[in-house]
Amino acid sequence: MEISASLKNTFQQHEVVVQTNGDAKTVRIASKPSGYGSSLNGGELLLLSLATCFCNDIYREAAERNITVSEVEVVCTGQFGGVGEPGTNFQYKARVVSDAPSDEIDALIKHTDRIAEIHNTLRQGLSITLVS
Repeated sequence: MEISASLKNTFQQHEVVVQTNGDAKTVRIASKPSGYGSSLNGGELLLLSLATCFCNDIYREAAERNITVSEVEVVCTGQFGGVGEPGTNFQYKARVVSDAPSDEIDALIKHTDRIAEIHNTLRQGLSITLVS
């Protein structure tokens, strides 16, 4: 699966396109009040990525287990310091609404935490290369 994200920013224009295997989607994100840059920061988007991955994976894994899920809520938090410092203390909470027994939902949440791809990518560390 090939995934990409691109953005183009000019004064009061912030264009964001994400795609998976050529299926492109436009994401609406406003410019900063100054007109340049994104109104969202990278830390917010990183935490949204974790929340989105977990949410989607809960539904996928629930379907594998024949569990009907009617609602998922994920709250991710992290801390960022000064310029150039990596984030720390990443945590998240998940709430899953289903008519399945609570022990099945707890097992689903724990299983999904173990297999969530974005979580595992960050947990193992990754190389990010600037290509000229």
